[in-house]
Amino acid sequence: MSLFTAPSLLELPDAHVTYIAGWASAVEAEEWFRALERQTPWERPSVTLYGRQHPIPRLTAWYGDPEAVYRYSGIEHRPLAWTPLLAEIRARVEAEVGQKMNGLLLNLYRDGQDSMGWHSDDEAVLGGNPVVVSLSLGGERRFDLRRRDRQGATHSLVLGDGSLLVMRGATQHYWQHQVAKTRKPCAPRLNLTFRLLYG
Repeated sequence: MSLFTAPSLLELPDAHVTYIAGWASAVEAEEWFRALERQTPWERPSVTLYGRQHPIPRLTAWYGDPEAVYRYSGIEHRPLAWTPLLAEIRARVEAEVGQKMNGLLLNLYRDGQDSMGWHSDDEAVLGGNPVVVSLSLGGERRFDLRRRDRQGATHSLVLGDGSLLVMRGATQHYWQHQVAKTRKPCAPRLNLTFRLLYG
């Protein structure tokens, strides 16, 4: 297993994944975390598996332009209007990656038992080769990647406070990612994942 902790282009076949440590300053990251944790109308939706309802293991909120309705895991998310702070962060992200972003999924991982299972961001509404941009605020968590035809993680990196992870190109076609549960003590972490929805 590889571990990357510095700004780098991850050397993954059939993928284009860039990690930028310290993309937001420590002061900015702390201010953003406190404001967003307090101001966001958090939800904990349930997904249906084998006929049973299961609350997802984290808190979420979906923001976006009016047309950016997002459906995944059987849930339809109608966007909340951009706040001034989120609009400011979005503009900086768009300048960094050189692409418009019209939707934002916020995830709050309250402790090590909050998680995100293996998945690819490959819904048709995201287009053929989506650009997915993930800003991490607060506590560090390990981010795992694996080829879609493999079982265990083959690459991991620690997502630090204020870091930016950018997945482009064919990444979602060939790779899955997760934030696994951990028994290690973890400070709360906020993840802002920007994307462009079509149609």
